[in-house]
Amino acid sequence: MRRSITGGAVAILLAAIVPVAAGGATMKITSSAFHEGGDIPSKFTCDASDTSPPLQITGIPSEAKSLVLIADDPDAPGGLFTHWLVWNIPPQTSSIAEGSAPKGVQGANDFGKSGYRGPCPPPGRHRYSFKIFALDRELELRSGAKRSQVDAAMKGHVIAQGELVGRYARKK
Repeated sequence: MRRSITGGAVAILLAAIVPVAAGGATMKITSSAFHEGGDIPSKFTCDASDTSPPLQITGIPSEAKSLVLIADDPDAPGGLFTHWLVWNIPPQTSSIAEGSAPKGVQGANDFGKSGYRGPCPPPGRHRYSFKIFALDRELELRSGAKRSQVDAAMKGHVIAQGELVGRYARKK
């Protein structure tokens, strides 16, 4: 009996540890401007002021050394299109104000610029993903690095992540 209880306790402990080690722990990223799966207001797109939306982050693991924020469009005609890329965000960051960038290092988006560029899709409704990653270290990349470089540098260092998806279709 004692052996089966101990075995069960070990299984529960491993089930709790393995997702964290594999980058499977869950954080939450939300916005007061739109809800999960909802429409992104045009204010945050190329059809208006192209301002970054307000974001809130919860569930950041205490062992996180930095955060990475990536906003992209998986429905772009040419494949995944990056709209915003920021790394080495302090792990104490729990919110990002509307129209501002978090403290950290800005990478190159797929518009060839640094900073936020909002949804600007061709005809059709697109999904836009705001992803947050907690890492066990800071990334040693220069400002302006591309998405592929950030993805490669993060590999094996993600301890938790979260995602917020919004949708947008141009009216023109």
